[in-house]
Amino acid sequence: MARTPPAGPGGLIVVDKPAGMTSHDVVGRIRRLAGTRRVGHAGTLDPMATGVLVVGVERATKLLAHLVLTDKSYSATIRLGQRTSTDDAEGDVVEEPVQSDTRAAGLSRAQVLAGMATLTGAIEQRPAAVSAIKIDGRRAYERVRAGEDVQLAARPVTVARFELLGEPRPVQEWLDLDVEVDCSSGTYVRALARDLGEGLGVGGHLIRLRRTRVGPFRIEQARTLEQLGELAEQGSAVTLPLPAAIAAAMPIRKLTAQEARELSFGRAIGTAGLPGTYGGIGPEGQAIALLSETAGQARPVLGFTPAG
Repeated sequence: MARTPPAGPGGLIVVDKPAGMTSHDVVGRIRRLAGTRRVGHAGTLDPMATGVLVVGVERATKLLAHLVLTDKSYSATIRLGQRTSTDDAEGDVVEEPVQSDTRAAGLSRAQVLAGMATLTGAIEQRPAAVSAIKIDGRRAYERVRAGEDVQLAARPVTVARFELLGEPRPVQEWLDLDVEVDCSSGTYVRALARDLGEGLGVGGHLIRLRRTRVGPFRIEQARTLEQLGELAEQGSAVTLPLPAAIAAAMPIRKLTAQEARELSFGRAIGTAGLPGTYGGIGPEGQAIALLSETAGQARPVLGFTPAG
């Protein structure tokens, strides 16, 4: 029987999410492994997608809201020549665009690259109708499943890199593209697939998606649920400790014992000249607080070690 490590101050877990599970499913599994219900995640992944899911345990659940996770990277496969109701492989195939009398498999590499170039940089993107965006308090995908016709407004996003890997692969009358994407938070890669297909007049959808980076956390750091289960079986900690998690995500400041005490009471201390939010680490290596400097003082934004 698996040994459950006692819940401590907590930390982050970079999970390599498997296909077929929701992000909430992963949270449920981590709750059992970490022996606590205080578990949350940042940046939802669809069930079809795999890859980096940042999970917070115990006190680190509060840290999630302060992490700068705005830049993300993906590896994906786009299928041109077929459009679906969800813009990915989980949806129903819908009527092909009128222009698709020219088969997608006949598109040249140059045509594909030209289409991708129009979707690179600062663009306006219309999210997929089955996204988790809320409309009057209800998720868009809930409205779609209830039979409503959902049309979401386009929003500004940034696609820093939309790169074609290798040669396009003809598959029957379709054309499969392996791509890599670096983008801002709020960008939907399946919407890129849809818009690329529409721009080329053949339709398109996403058939594979793997998130390889969220902010500073990369797939190389991620562990599968099986690996995390083995650690729990051995009685080992499954989290990246809170001080290490803070150091991985933002600048840190070494605090004196007196500074750490002041912050534990919620009081401001002297500045260190660091921009933005940064971590305050105590003399014994413990996470004390997140700090931000304003008006000549460093004030606690989030405390981890309350006085007493």
